[in-house]
Formats: sequence, C-alpha cells, structure tokens
Amino acid sequence: MATGVTDMRKSINGLSLIVSEQFGHDPFAGSIFVFCNRSRDKLKILYWECNGFWLYYRRLDKGKFQWPTELNEHPLSLTLRELH
Repeated sequence: MATGVTDMRKSINGLSLIVSEQFGHDPFAGSIFVFCNRSRDKLKILYWECNGFWLYYRRLDKGKFQWPTELNEHPLSLTLRELH
C-alpha cells in the first residue's frame, strides 16, 4: 500500500515505475500494490498475473477511504483481510 497520495492519471506503466523505483519492489512478483488519490475517493490496484497486469479501479460515490496521508518511502504491507 502506497502511503500518501498518487496521481490517478498514472496507468500501468507509471504505477509499475513507482513500485520499482520508489519502493524498490519487483512489480512482476505477484504482489498487490494499492494507490489512493488526494481526496481519498479513488483507488487503483496493480497486480501482475502470469503474462499481464491487472489494473483495478474503484471510485466511491460517497465517503472516503481510510488512508495514511503521511508519505513514507516504504509501502505498508497489509494482509488480505486488512485490504478488504
């Protein structure tokens, strides 16, 4: 989980660059990487499976996601339960 805010105009290439360059992780490793926008009403999830990326996008009509706003160099690790 990327703390702080992420520019939601970024797509697969931009998000995978954040994963590799800023976090030092391999975007092809099969981990799920989650990003949130400034207003905390949009999420993008990047996931590599076999031979291609999945890019999930979630936008809330009402409310906001609970999200750590302080930028941290290292992403937070979550369990699948915490992600849900």
